[in-house]
Amino acid sequence: MGERMLPNRLIPGDEIRVIAPSTSMALVKGKQVEFAIERLTQLGFQVTFGKNVEDHDEFFSTSIEQRIEDLHQAFQNSNVRGILTATGGYNANQLLNYIDYDLIKANPKVFCGYSDSTAIQAAIYKKTGLITYYGPFFSSFGIKSGFDYTLQSFLEAVTNDAPFDVNPSPTWSDDPWYSEQEDRNFVDQIGYLVHQEGTASGTLIGGNLSTLNLLQGTKYMPPLEDSILFIEDDEETHIYNFDRQLQSLLHLPDAKGIKGVLIGRFQTASNVTEAAVRKVISSKREFKNIPVITNVNFGHVQPMATIPLGARATISATGTETTKITIEQI
Repeated sequence: MGERMLPNRLIPGDEIRVIAPSTSMALVKGKQVEFAIERLTQLGFQVTFGKNVEDHDEFFSTSIEQRIEDLHQAFQNSNVRGILTATGGYNANQLLNYIDYDLIKANPKVFCGYSDSTAIQAAIYKKTGLITYYGPFFSSFGIKSGFDYTLQSFLEAVTNDAPFDVNPSPTWSDDPWYSEQEDRNFVDQIGYLVHQEGTASGTLIGGNLSTLNLLQGTKYMPPLEDSILFIEDDEETHIYNFDRQLQSLLHLPDAKGIKGVLIGRFQTASNVTEAAVRKVISSKREFKNIPVITNVNFGHVQPMATIPLGARATISATGTETTKITIEQI
């Protein structure tokens, strides 16, 4: 892995390219696309699209060649300063052997997405040292209400190089916003849950747990030595699956180098309760004596923080009101 690289900060006027390395953008509703373009434009960005983002096959994706073409063109084009993945899916890991990592290393840019994008983000960091951003999709910018926290965190991560704190959002929602924008239910949040107290510093490594685990045993798996592990999963993951996915990760030889753990809030449909998470965490002897914080706002919840994969973080897990997560990108 190369030396850690921070991409140039985004500034008003910059071009942001949207690509679809997993599911085609054809599945994103037209109104959401319009609203996302409008919001990014109001921030001063110019939005452009990879030429293949609207195509789709029987798996609602496109060929490896089409997706690689859009990815490479986004990094090659000197006018493009930031890249957003359109949405998630299941097949981004198909691309890993075909990505020109030297091209990316020579043209470092903000690359942001979450969920299935984890495979590409983790691989890019491992192969090039480029910090990538576990944060909103392009389609996420089409969310009408309750987006302030997501937007503020995104801007702190990609337009600013000062340290920033990841604070709990005051409210959260698990409503399927993509099917109903107007009728949203927001729940008050009381703060993070501290399962094990302590302080730690390390490199942020993680993303979507089941996607990250696809990289085990490959040359694309980022190192866990001296890491702050951040993991989350979606509503398809019940507690039994989360437990074994987590255990699988902890069997990796360098997992003993994990310094602290951040776990994203679970979606309601997963039926994962706080008590169940506590049970799983307490069963992991590997977590003995390291801080573990749950209900962190990243991944498949609204709103979401942007977490720079590969950046340094310090966590201080001391209680609901006083717990701090501070990220330093340089």
